[in-house]
Amino acid sequence: MLKIAVTGAAGKMGKTNIKVISEDKESQLTGALEAKGSPFIGQDAGQTAGLGVLGVPIFDSASQAIGNCDVIIDFSSPSVVLENLHAAMEHNKALVIGMTGLSDKELSAVKEAGEKIPVIWAPNFSVGVPLMAHLTRIAAEILGKDFDAEIVEVHHRMKKDSPSGTAIKLLNVLKEAYHTKDVVYGREGIIGERPENQIGVSAVRGGDVVGDHTVYFLGMGERFELSHKASSRETFAKGALRAAKYIVKNGKGFYTIEQVLGL
Repeated sequence: MLKIAVTGAAGKMGKTNIKVISEDKESQLTGALEAKGSPFIGQDAGQTAGLGVLGVPIFDSASQAIGNCDVIIDFSSPSVVLENLHAAMEHNKALVIGMTGLSDKELSAVKEAGEKIPVIWAPNFSVGVPLMAHLTRIAAEILGKDFDAEIVEVHHRMKKDSPSGTAIKLLNVLKEAYHTKDVVYGREGIIGERPENQIGVSAVRGGDVVGDHTVYFLGMGERFELSHKASSRETFAKGALRAAKYIVKNGKGFYTIEQVLGL
């Protein structure tokens, strides 16, 4: 039985992670963490997630929350990623990180942590997005510079970072395939003709959209589109759980979602 602690336990993804873990026959929720001052401290994590009593209280102390677990699933906030990372290393726990908006410094720290513990970070833990990135690379290499590449992503009104981590992942694939650093984020005013070999990125925010991403390859007389649409946060939680099982089994190191999925 894989013992799991969840950070940001009272947040949308925290509650979704708790639900998915509780439904998995090979996993057990053993800890839940929230920020100091949270009104949910002391409450049962299962009740907070709308599942009934699970017998796991929500703590504001990482040591208390993660003491009995094998792996931590962290979808909380970039503001505490380093704090949670240090706690995982101090207690020798595997760590799954699913938040976006991390700085280069924070990502470097996560990768370096792989020298001591099993750790994985991904901007998107769905099965479809890594496959989409894989197919984007193939399409860019085949279609070449005769096709203009654009990325459009849509998320709910509460999302704090823009563009999304998944859009950045897709952008990096295109930049490498097209050997370009010319990127434009949205367009406004008299901008003139589209420069050759430029990649455009547009972000749309509104409503309760979980996450839509489309890569457009626009040619003369035809266009090719690759799209991924997430309709439930459980998609990400199930992917994170799959990743947790993978990294615990394989031991210390920094892993990617592509490795988990065999891509």
